[in-house]
Amino acid sequence: MTLLTAGKVKMSGWVLMIVAAVLVAGFFVMSQTRANETSREARGWELIAQGALLVDVRTPEEFASGHLENAVNIPHTETVARLSEYGANKNQSIVVYCRSGNRSGIAEGLLVEHGFTNVHNAGGYEAIMKVKP
Repeated sequence: MTLLTAGKVKMSGWVLMIVAAVLVAGFFVMSQTRANETSREARGWELIAQGALLVDVRTPEEFASGHLENAVNIPHTETVARLSEYGANKNQSIVVYCRSGNRSGIAEGLLVEHGFTNVHNAGGYEAIMKVKP
């Protein structure tokens, strides 16, 4: 082995260590992101246990196929107009969920725009069920 070849071997060892460090750091960041995703569902359960109004913002058909116990069904486009049907006031704790968290995010935004102060997007139905206490 020549001196030049030995230098390449040493350099490739450093490159491998740097690549390994980047992969480990990436895994750590991904695991932290996943933990944060889970926390919104877990926080939803905490609020439900404290008496929050639970609103499934999916379609009536989706709701009929399975929903959280004690949830009321108000499609996301109707939440602002229909919450009063369930005695909700603007300071009440409200938890919204849907299939994936997108429509519940829209509903949350609309409710906040209309002065509701304690709205939580708990994400998607299946994700919530995975962390059910």
